[in-house]
Amino acid sequence: MKVNSTELQNNFGKYLMLAAKEDIIITRNGMEIAILSAVDTACGTVSGAVREKAEEYSSGGRRASYDEFLELSRNEAERYEYIDGEIYLLASPKTAHQKALTELLVIFYNWFQGKKCTPLVAPYDITLKRNQENINVVQPDIMVICDLEEKLDENDYYQGVPDLVVEILSEGTRSKDLIQKLDLYMSCDVQEYWIVNPLSREVSVYLFADKNIDNSITFRKSEIVQSYVFKGLSVELDRIFK
Repeated sequence: MKVNSTELQNNFGKYLMLAAKEDIIITRNGMEIAILSAVDTACGTVSGAVREKAEEYSSGGRRASYDEFLELSRNEAERYEYIDGEIYLLASPKTAHQKALTELLVIFYNWFQGKKCTPLVAPYDITLKRNQENINVVQPDIMVICDLEEKLDENDYYQGVPDLVVEILSEGTRSKDLIQKLDLYMSCDVQEYWIVNPLSREVSVYLFADKNIDNSITFRKSEIVQSYVFKGLSVELDRIFK
């Protein structure tokens, strides 16, 4: 992944976590100047910050097969996600999360009226396959689906890939949303990913292409979020972070 030095300075914590998954190439004025990478623990040294972040996003999950996950989710009233072979219990969201979710859903619902694509809100299972052996089930906070009717199965479940996905961060989901889900959505052909952070009052928007990050931008303060994929879809930060 490549990122310019200004973006790195403004979001160092995020890229420190991403460096646990892949090298971050830092650019200045279009030239590559440095690489941020995780320390090889096999050499006997450990970068505490990087290692802690790498482990943090997988804590709270338990290993299970896909069939075991299906059996659990059928028989339990709780909400679960299944990512890269681990089951995660979804905790009840806090007020800031729900306020941002409600405002975003209203904006999305109104903007997509009369258009082909449909915004839906959690809880709603999205099944994403890295390959035939690696099946994942997630429940994004908001998803925009443009082939809903064509991809419904006989049980009325959607079996396609959303064009746009929104995740609203909380303390319990922060690392999972920033690392695991970013990688999952990028790898499974989601086109655009919004990460909404009520704590810092920021929204980061990622454009994916060819299973990589094609572009990204973080909106702050009183700025207006703009979608890459859906031209004209915009959201005022002051509205969602009241």
